[in-house]
Formats: sequence, C-alpha cells, structure tokens
Amino acid sequence: MVIVRAAFMWRETRIICTEPPMYKVPEQYLDSDAATGRLMVHARLLLKLSRRFEAIAPAGLRHAACVANYKSGRVVIHADNGAVAAKIRQMSQRLCDELSKGGAECNVMEVKVQPRQIPYQSTSSTQKPLSAKACGVLRATSDNLPQGALRDALETLLQRAATRE
Repeated sequence: MVIVRAAFMWRETRIICTEPPMYKVPEQYLDSDAATGRLMVHARLLLKLSRRFEAIAPAGLRHAACVANYKSGRVVIHADNGAVAAKIRQMSQRLCDELSKGGAECNVMEVKVQPRQIPYQSTSSTQKPLSAKACGVLRATSDNLPQGALRDALETLLQRAATRE
C-alpha cells in the first residue's frame, strides 16, 4: 500500500486594478451633463443652506420651517404656520447674517406660510351610535313639530343614525 502525501502552499493573490470602476453613482451621471450639472450645484447649495438654517434657527422653529429656494441673495423660507412665519420675519436680519457667514450671500429673507402635507392628518368622521332613549326623544320631538325643514332634518338624522342598544 502506497501513501501519497501532497503539500499545497496557498499563496495570497491580489488583483490590483488601475482602471476606474465600471459603475457610476447617479450623482456622477447628473454632474456630467451641463444642464443637470447646474441643477445639482443649486441642489447642493440648498442642502447646505438647509443644514445651516437648522443649525442657527432657535430650537422651537427649526423643525417648523425649511429653506425652499435661493436666488441672487434672496432666501425663501417656508413656515408651517403664521406664528412661525411672524417669528422668523422678526429674526430675519440676524438669520441672514448667520447664513451669510456660512458661505452663501444672503441679503433678503422671504418667509411664506406653506403647511407641510401630512397624509394622516385628515380622517373621515366616524358614525357615533345613538341610544334607544335618545332615538325615542328625537322621534317624539319630530312627531310634535309642524312640517318643515327642522322636522325633515330630524327624520333624516333618525334614518341615518346607528342605534345603540
């Protein structure tokens, strides 16, 4: 019987690639075109201004307002409600000075009330049931009323109302 022993030496091999990667992130595609390149520069400026605004705005206002646009030294701020807009207008000169320190020239701050769209805010009403006693009282009241708009409204209410036992 012959025993054969083989010894393998494993060598660490590395592939060194000097070529750029074959994939590009979407931002590289957007930067490569002239028209979208200008758009990306503006978007980066708005992002920088938004972060700067959140850093310098008072704690109660930083989440109730946001930078919406910037053009020629004019910063447009959207506030969630009138009270926030009024407070930002009062502080606009100080906020402009602080934003200017961050790199972008800010001469005028325009504040607009623009509530954020919250999809779960509007909910449909639920039908609340009436007790049997309440239905009886409304039925008696309706029967004692003369023909007219009030009697029709009470009868419609009684027809549509869900009764609770």
